[in-house]
Amino acid sequence: MIPEIEKFINSKKIAVVGVSRQKRKFGNVIYETLKKRGFQVYPVNPEGSFSGATSCFRSLEDVPDDVKAAVISTRPSNALPIVQSAIRRQFEILWFQQGGDFAEAAAMAQKAGLKVVTGRCILLYAPPVTGIHALHRFLARITKRL
Repeated sequence: MIPEIEKFINSKKIAVVGVSRQKRKFGNVIYETLKKRGFQVYPVNPEGSFSGATSCFRSLEDVPDDVKAAVISTRPSNALPIVQSAIRRQFEILWFQQGGDFAEAAAMAQKAGLKVVTGRCILLYAPPVTGIHALHRFLARITKRL
C-alpha cells in the first residue's frame, strides 16, 4: 500500500471537510461510511450543520487538537483556505477526494510539509471495504491502479 494511504488509514481520527445539508452529497457519504467503519470522524462545514440537525465544526481549526488527518470533499475552488487552516493547525495528512483538480491545493500542502493523497477514493481504502467499493477495489487491483 502507498505509504501516505497507509498513514491516513492508520490515523483513525479523521476530519471530513465538505459535509453538506444536501444529504446525497459525497462528503456526507464519506462521513457516514467512515463512521460505520469504526473511524472517529469530525464533520466540517462552515455553516455549522449538515444533513438535518447534526452539528459540526466550522473549520479544521475547530476540530480537536489530536485530529491530524482530513478528507477534503469540496469544490477545488474552496480548497486553498482549507489547506491554509490545515497548515496552521499542523495537520499531518490531507486526502483530496477524487473527482476534482486539487493540484494547486495539494502543492500548497506538500510545500508546507503535509503528506497528501490525491486522485483516489477514500472508500476504496478505509477498511472494511464493502459493497460497490469492494468491486471498485478489486478492479483497481487487477488493473494495478490500487
